[in-house]
Amino acid sequence: MSSYTKYETDTSIYRQHTNLTAVQIELLRRMSSCFGFIADFAHAHLLLYVKTKQADEYMVMKHHKPHTFYSQVELPQVGSVVQAQMEPLVAYVFHKEKSIHGRREWRLGMTLDMYAYPVKEGNEIIGVITLETSKEYASGSNYYQLLDTAERLMQYSKRNIDVDIFTPIFAGTGVVIADNKNRITYVNLSAKRIYRALGINHLLGARLPDREISAMLHRETIDSSRPFEKEIQIGDMILLQRDIKLEEAGVLQRRILLLADVTEVRKKEREIKIKTAVIQEIHHRVKNNLQTIASLLRLQGRRSSSPEVKAALQESTNRILSMAVAHEFLSQHDREEINVNEVTRGIIERVVPNMVEQDFQLTSKIEGPEVVLPSKNASNLAVIINELILNSIEHGFVGRSHGVIGLRTAIYEKEYIIELYDDGIGLPDNFNMKQAKSLGLQIIKTLVQDDIGGSLEFKNDHGAHCILHIPVSSVGGE
Repeated sequence: MSSYTKYETDTSIYRQHTNLTAVQIELLRRMSSCFGFIADFAHAHLLLYVKTKQADEYMVMKHHKPHTFYSQVELPQVGSVVQAQMEPLVAYVFHKEKSIHGRREWRLGMTLDMYAYPVKEGNEIIGVITLETSKEYASGSNYYQLLDTAERLMQYSKRNIDVDIFTPIFAGTGVVIADNKNRITYVNLSAKRIYRALGINHLLGARLPDREISAMLHRETIDSSRPFEKEIQIGDMILLQRDIKLEEAGVLQRRILLLADVTEVRKKEREIKIKTAVIQEIHHRVKNNLQTIASLLRLQGRRSSSPEVKAALQESTNRILSMAVAHEFLSQHDREEINVNEVTRGIIERVVPNMVEQDFQLTSKIEGPEVVLPSKNASNLAVIINELILNSIEHGFVGRSHGVIGLRTAIYEKEYIIELYDDGIGLPDNFNMKQAKSLGLQIIKTLVQDDIGGSLEFKNDHGAHCILHIPVSSVGGE
């Protein structure tokens, strides 16, 4: 079995290696949107074979493994070519133009039941779909009902269908099949367990028990974007119900009801919402407390007659206010993450006015992708940004009435780059970070290296630039 390049698109493979027309290719592409669902539904591997331009040679154009049972079978790749004698059941269907049931031995001691169906466009056979499942499923008393419905789904998929209806089915999903009179012809074990929990035991031959369920119904929610799906609550049980109606000219031919017990999922979601609300409230209160502390320090500074004390208290106030900005951001968002770009913007808008003279004109620039880090880094980053901005204002704009402070970000596979810069007079010629005695620089160095696990560098480029390198691994990124 050989393979053509995996980079070729479906359409180009069809055109290059088959004699199918554009209409036939489009029909197969349309049908393929339902193949994954059919594989799940039938608990079977699904493969689509088409004839190549070479005689007695077939190509695999689609393959799907079901989500509803575990399989160690390695399916042939899309684009793989196989000789007709190696696939006698597929060859039979292409030749006789009718379905067939047989068995395939994938490897020594592993045999699967194989069902092969013709795909026709008009009177011409253009492909063969195979469903391969284990003997355990194939020997089930009502498996033929699944197969019959799967074949109807193949025909139904030739239409322009709503593909959202045919999203995957997973193990544990209840499956109920009813005929054109809504009489139940098939119920799997998962559906039996769900209905048994609701006190409904006799299903086969009965009509879909909508009335019995309606009598017990506590709540029903229908998503307007997914009218075929609704969530119903009966007692303490919450079910997600998907209703698939196979119709012909507006007349019901077959009905598939899929039931998933999402009680525990919804319970966990409610718990997460409650915890999120509590955490947001905590961040809100921390922000308020920090602002209160800042106000007390500001009040203390006004009462002091010492310029040194006033300056020290003002610096402390700014540091606390920068932390408050970070906690305010966290209190307003559901996720426990901090957006560096947004926090920087918040500090510039709310804290910087306390640092500069009233007539000083400050322009801010924020460029680059949004860097989002875990909330555990929030306060530290806010303080780092605050200190860098404070250094720019105190030392970079001496004797000037205007200036620019900017943030530039970049995201790489292994690290985040956060660059804060100004257009001021730049760093002193003899600047050495290791020998710097400034409290602000020492705070920055400690927080970056020890708490965040990153590194920093300073350089001059039409102003002072501080570049933070934060490894993705150190902040819990993927």
